[in-house]
Amino acid sequence: MKLGVAEVMKLAPVIPVLVIERVEDAIPVATALVAGGLRALEVTLRTPVALDVIREMSKVEGAVVGAGTVLNPAQLDAAMEAGARFIVSPGLTEPMGKAALATGIAYLPGTATAGDIMRGLDMGFDHFKFFPAETSGGLPALKALSGPFGQVRFCPTGGITQESAPIWLAEPAVLCVGGSWVVPKGPVDAVRIEALARVASGLLDRAP
Repeated sequence: MKLGVAEVMKLAPVIPVLVIERVEDAIPVATALVAGGLRALEVTLRTPVALDVIREMSKVEGAVVGAGTVLNPAQLDAAMEAGARFIVSPGLTEPMGKAALATGIAYLPGTATAGDIMRGLDMGFDHFKFFPAETSGGLPALKALSGPFGQVRFCPTGGITQESAPIWLAEPAVLCVGGSWVVPKGPVDAVRIEALARVASGLLDRAP
């Protein structure tokens, strides 16, 4: 079933941003995250095995696997061929925007400024990744951008932690946040990942 970008963003309050180095870790990580309540999984194209990881994670029941760090239409095509159901980019270019629109896939382009958002709106997008969130001015910057762009919804990503996520999620313009803390670096510990995912999936309840 094809999901729209808003539907993907509403699957859980946190989208795990994943950098997976080994294909054999894909299914254990995805299984633990889904068991903990996080279904939308962003596999970044930062490792040579990322496309194979997407293929493997897509086998996990309940997982909605997407590709992150998608920089050009060729990567978009490769990610979709691997089974990605949504696409995330750190920025927005006209070729990427047109390619995403042509495929109809759920697409979350990165923005950090009013000009970025205006270009996205001109192309027909109104859901964006706010990236890098903390170093682009943090929550005060996002609140300022939300004023003139009241129809826009965001997924802030970059520097967000389990502790700061509830503050971001309390902002009406924020549908979810992206975070890497739910899968700590090092050997895969499925029990710990599931526990962190359970906390992350309940963060909306902790929003002030």
